Amino acid sequence: MTQGFAHHWRLPALFLLLAAGLVVATGLGSSFISPERVLAALTGTGSRIDGVIVWTLRLPRVALAVLAGMALALAGALMQRALRNPLAVPSILGVSDGAALGVLTFLWLFSNANNVLTVSIHWMPLAALLGAFTLASVIGLLTLKDSRGTDPLRLILYGVALSAMAKAAVTLMMILGPVHRAGQALRWLTGSVNAAHWNDVALVGAGLLLCCPMLILARLPIRQITLDSASAQSTGLAVNRARYGMLALSVLLTALAVSQVGAIGFVGLIAPHAARLYHGQFNAGFLLISALMGGLLVLVADTLARMIVQPLELPAGAVTALLGTPFFLVLLLRRHHVQS
Repeated sequence: MTQGFAHHWRLPALFLLLAAGLVVATGLGSSFISPERVLAALTGTGSRIDGVIVWTLRLPRVALAVLAGMALALAGALMQRALRNPLAVPSILGVSDGAALGVLTFLWLFSNANNVLTVSIHWMPLAALLGAFTLASVIGLLTLKDSRGTDPLRLILYGVALSAMAKAAVTLMMILGPVHRAGQALRWLTGSVNAAHWNDVALVGAGLLLCCPMLILARLPIRQITLDSASAQSTGLAVNRARYGMLALSVLLTALAVSQVGAIGFVGLIAPHAARLYHGQFNAGFLLISALMGGLLVLVADTLARMIVQPLELPAGAVTALLGTPFFLVLLLRRHHVQS
């Protein structure tokens, strides 16, 4: 009974932790605002200066960090289920690298001789989306055309190959282009939410809301697909259709986040594993727990990124990489030990 009570309170406890993190992160910065003053500003009862700092400068940033983290975590959870591989991450389907190639192509095509953009920078997220979907679509088509079938391993291999090609193209474009353009691209490639606006928050939030019905419909298939193909088919699941549907949704969620905050890595790997440890992967609400874990991870990473070396700011993606690399190595060693 005690175990059931603890399980019942896991979701509300994580919600409260994320809410507390939002309040604390909003108060941290060059001028500290206590949690009480943050809450007063949020409810409109605080001072005018606190209201401007909270609503205009800090809240868009922390809100975008949470929403982007949720999208990346959901993408990772779906991909790990679809490929039946706990180490799978959205970048293996070329989503992040395709988005990066889209951004560099945008900077190349729409910069004049003085390295000034000839169109609005607000078109850059669209270029990232187009690049992500283009590369992911090519990988999917190659797998479908493969005479050896649609085995997840083939998909991963094609993804690794084309991602490497996209990385090489990005590197060449950065080397051959002017330093200013390379600097712009490098900051985006590392991943950062320091330029967040309410428009960005609204876009990612709307995208997540539109994906919610598909995530709800995927509740049963994500359990069935963890079985081997024959067993999953015996439960009535169209395995290939379900797999590609989950992968398409994973690509959409990743592209949505990456187009706004850049290539923040490791969130899609860490958050689903944290959700498994905290909640269990076959319990109801696993996807929601994964999303909350992802939001909390990016929020913490971004908060550390702007507090560690003040007044300078590190890219949030650099912090998630520092946190994620040891975690990834532990997973690899643990997986090797289990297989041995």
